[in-house]
Amino acid sequence: MRLVWRWLASFRRRILFRTVFLLLALATLALAVAVLQQEKQLSYANYRVGVGRTQAQVLARLHHPSGQLALMNPQAATGTVPLAPVVLPFSALDFDDPAKVQQAVELAGCLVQYPGKGSVCVAVANNAWAGGFIYLAGSFASGDLAARARGERDVTLAHRVRVTLNLRGSEQRWIAPFEAADGRASAARRGRLTGFDDEGRWLAATRPQRDFRGWLWQDGACAQPAATLPGCERRAFFSIRLPVPAYQAALFDRSQPLVWPPADLGQARVRVEVLAPGEGAALLDSNDASAVPPFSIAELKPLLLPGETLKVMPPARAGSAAVFNLHGADSPLRTAPWLVRLVHRLPVEGYDAPIELRDRVDTALGPYEVVLTGDVRSVDATLAAVATRLSGFVGTMLLAIVLAWLLIEIGLIRRVAVLTRRARKVSRDVQDGQRLGELDVADLRGHDELGILAGALADLLQRVKEDLQRERLRAEREKDQWHAVGHEIMSPLQSLLALHGAPDDPSARYIHRMQQAVRVLYGSASPSEAFETTTLRVQPLDLHQFLRHVASNAPAEGIAQVELHAAAGLGPVMVRADEYPLEDVATHVLRNAARYRPPGTPIRLILSADADVAVLEVHNQGPPIPEALMARIFEYGVSDPESGGEGGGQRGQGLFVAKTYLAKMGGTITARNEADGVSFVLTLQRA
Repeated sequence: MRLVWRWLASFRRRILFRTVFLLLALATLALAVAVLQQEKQLSYANYRVGVGRTQAQVLARLHHPSGQLALMNPQAATGTVPLAPVVLPFSALDFDDPAKVQQAVELAGCLVQYPGKGSVCVAVANNAWAGGFIYLAGSFASGDLAARARGERDVTLAHRVRVTLNLRGSEQRWIAPFEAADGRASAARRGRLTGFDDEGRWLAATRPQRDFRGWLWQDGACAQPAATLPGCERRAFFSIRLPVPAYQAALFDRSQPLVWPPADLGQARVRVEVLAPGEGAALLDSNDASAVPPFSIAELKPLLLPGETLKVMPPARAGSAAVFNLHGADSPLRTAPWLVRLVHRLPVEGYDAPIELRDRVDTALGPYEVVLTGDVRSVDATLAAVATRLSGFVGTMLLAIVLAWLLIEIGLIRRVAVLTRRARKVSRDVQDGQRLGELDVADLRGHDELGILAGALADLLQRVKEDLQRERLRAEREKDQWHAVGHEIMSPLQSLLALHGAPDDPSARYIHRMQQAVRVLYGSASPSEAFETTTLRVQPLDLHQFLRHVASNAPAEGIAQVELHAAAGLGPVMVRADEYPLEDVATHVLRNAARYRPPGTPIRLILSADADVAVLEVHNQGPPIPEALMARIFEYGVSDPESGGEGGGQRGQGLFVAKTYLAKMGGTITARNEADGVSFVLTLQRA
């Protein structure tokens, strides 16, 4: 097996590169699919929210009187001219009050708009007991209204309204000339529309029809803001209650049940003409082909997305055809069929569940059920359209990956294989650790990247061989030096320990510390390696008592005026530490503080503790630590170049030892500049 593996070694890089490019191509495809899947999840969630928002908009429109008008009059959506009466969402109209009538018809949205500021609403109330009447209301623009004098039979001398009703195969015509309420001439005019049978220019009788009631009001302001009185056109509004004998007879016919609105209401046809004095063209004609119809349910269709369906039907008629059935417009997006199938197969939780939202709108004719059905295929189509546009970029990326692979395969991998075979010989030479062989790359050197790399590797290999040789010699000399130093120091220390080995002898403590320091360094290649590999014996230690000992023995170390400050009543503070290394830490920090403090100033040891840690703050007066040096003072070999000490300088070892030992005991040490000096903060875990 080992021989087979060695034989495959020459193909390893080629397999690696080919695998990398294959994975890169697969990752590109997987990334595209993953992005599509995430977009599908987001689009699906947004689509459900959008369907709910669409339902809210539809319901808000249908709950409005104009929406209820459209619900109760589905036949009104089939055409506008000639006008057919619609059922109002109101029980009756106060046709004698212009403000109320105008507000009602505008709120209901039944007005059909005509050019020249004209409008007409033809409607019946939703309450049969309001009477068998058809209400006519509308507006037009005209100059000063000409009124009919009482007893005048020529109707062409005044403004008038002509109404034509075609119902159940018969036709009725009324002519209603304007009669002013008073004889005074003013900009704003008000008067009745008195109804007569329309028999041409001349009235056959001067007595009007009793049940025909109408009013006409004209504003006092000009319809055009730039125009001025007199002579400008002003807006006029009319309101007429038209009696329908056929409807009135049905109200009192006890032989048949009352049906309101009448079943054939949508078949009735009404024409309203407003005529000026004379025989000229009508100011307003409801049969004008340019009429703009009012709101209908069909206007909700733009709210529907492709595939969505809106059905409206009375719940009592379950199973019957919907009153309205709207479908969203087809999507104009161009998509690839295979991408649509791919998007549809991407897994999304709840995606296949049908989306159907139901609600109802109460009207005077009964409650209507509104069913909005969503279609997630629109999500697929939208994402597929986006994916279709991006497929070109994905294809380009894949093509670029293939071209890059071919270039590397032809121009690099083959030469790398040669370099691999020759490097394998060098590898066999160094596997046993005996020597570093030569790498022959004479024929691979060149000015291209691989040629430069091959030459640099050969030169680097030679340099490494030389550096390894020098490092091995240096390490052997340094190790021999430490062995010699350790041997020469340990013997006198053993003799001193024999002389001062009594438990109550203070010198024994320092002899033990010296022995530990020698053991740490003895046999190590470098001091930093020795400190970092030292194993400490961490055990409970009373830090309060320990600091009392350090403060009292500090003068023996040449450090005077060390003061211990602790909270009143502070008893033993047990921490996890090794006594001798912790004393080394305290000594290094105190010596560092003594080095920089002004002569005669004390060094304060401030001890505090809580349930988890004990904190020791070593404070001295003196210059602050430079900001550039603050982050590096605990590194090995870093010291203040201007500081002096015994031996002509510092090795940058004391604070490194302090940090290393504290870390092994689970503690920390930090430094900070104070207003009057420097503080070192040491923390240890409580035992």
